Amino acid sequence: MLAYITWDASPEIFRIGSFALRWYGLMFALGFMLGFWMVRKMFLAEGAPEKWLDYLFYFLIGGTVLGARFGHVVFYQWDYYSQHLAEIPRIWEGGLASHGGVVGVVTALALFSYFISKKSFFWVSDKVAAPIALVGAMIRFGNLMNSEIVGVPSDQPWAFKFVNAARAGMREVPRHPVQLYEMLSYLLVFGILLWLYWQKDAWKKPGLLTGLWFIGIFGFRFIWEYFKSDQGGFGEALTTGQWLSVPCVLAGLVMVLLAKEKK
Repeated sequence: MLAYITWDASPEIFRIGSFALRWYGLMFALGFMLGFWMVRKMFLAEGAPEKWLDYLFYFLIGGTVLGARFGHVVFYQWDYYSQHLAEIPRIWEGGLASHGGVVGVVTALALFSYFISKKSFFWVSDKVAAPIALVGAMIRFGNLMNSEIVGVPSDQPWAFKFVNAARAGMREVPRHPVQLYEMLSYLLVFGILLWLYWQKDAWKKPGLLTGLWFIGIFGFRFIWEYFKSDQGGFGEALTTGQWLSVPCVLAGLVMVLLAKEKK
């Protein structure tokens, strides 16, 4: 007898009239709040001006949302959104691409470094690396509650039968809960980076934590793409997510190698 988990979770926590609080939006907001708290501790530990935090927060929120949405619309579903332009701003319904988010975050951190801190890019990127990994994990939990980014069919006992995904047009069969795979992977990266920052003084080697973030997040992303159902986009030998992950991992390797040469 085939064993599996029936997943029929509602994407909404509660609804009052036309207003609905959704898991995806809550996880996104909560992740940024926790990340802000962690970065604040790092700023205070290094004696950085606390007033910079507000600027950093706004830069990151704008860069993440705009970049991630842009990446999803352009890389994965341009055929659809080009015909439904009014739906592009509806981020609360899901649809953020991590690769686009990286472009947005890198741009935001570069602008923050140039206009606010007047320090190197890695000075701030090494601090936000672990918190951003946590945000990524929480967003994947939101994807799970939305029954989106589901895996390929599976006969494993921990496979999920995504009832809501079936209602949206997918065949109702047990599938890999790839959202959970990614969430746990990102939590592992988060834990390692946080430990390296506080216990091993990794922040003294600029670029090391940022490079490890790129390697860990997109290395795992490359692996889990093999377990995902088709997400659209381009690519045949590799998926869109894998093609976009390769340069990110290579960039991370370069950062780590350069960081290890620094005294």
